[in-house]
Amino acid sequence: MDLASIIGFLGAFGLIFAAIAMGGPVGIFVNIPSLVIVVGGTLFVVMFRYPMGQFFGIGGIAGKAFSFASIPSETVIEESVELANIARKEGVLALEGREIVHPFLKKGISLCIDGHGPEVVGRMLAKDMNLAIERHTQGVAMFKAMGDAAPAMGMIGTLVGLVQMLSNMEDPKSIGPAMAVALLTTLYGAVVANVFAMPVADKLTLRADEEKLNKALILEAIAGIQEGVNPRILEQLLKTFLAEKKRED
Repeated sequence: MDLASIIGFLGAFGLIFAAIAMGGPVGIFVNIPSLVIVVGGTLFVVMFRYPMGQFFGIGGIAGKAFSFASIPSETVIEESVELANIARKEGVLALEGREIVHPFLKKGISLCIDGHGPEVVGRMLAKDMNLAIERHTQGVAMFKAMGDAAPAMGMIGTLVGLVQMLSNMEDPKSIGPAMAVALLTTLYGAVVANVFAMPVADKLTLRADEEKLNKALILEAIAGIQEGVNPRILEQLLKTFLAEKKRED
């Protein structure tokens, strides 16, 4: 579980709810037609932009922002160097059956054990990485689309409410409550966009960058293992993927 995502999400909603509760009855902030316009309208707009199959995977994509835990690059480097040591001393076939934490590294080692050459292995792994990046990009784009649509649907709901209010000006007492209901759609749209959709898009972008870095690192590790590069040299090469402060002397 990603504690930062969970705490941030619950904290933002909690503060909004606390502010509402301290200001008066919570019930006045609940309006079903406004929710239907904002939530339903936003989802249908996103569906309009993307294929049906891709749209219905949106829940699983959102889950990655809260539950996906990437393997640290330092762990991948340590594991790669260990495998390189074994391969250099005993041969690549000695890696068969070994437990490997990162699935992409495991796939690369499996291709090496099967006897594929460096060019074939590199091409297959690069293709896998590029397709994964494309999938992540599509997922991020869906939530950015949701972040764009929600405030717009909120404004549309507000305009609908204002039209209904202005068409009933004979009763002055109804103007205040009608205005409040109209403004709620703007509130809902802002909350959906800024507390959910855009943060999820940003977190998915971060996850995609982390995965891209690790897979690029693994491509270098696999190439080094196949070429028989000295494990110490390979370790120094792989550490160039880390931020300066994370590299050991």
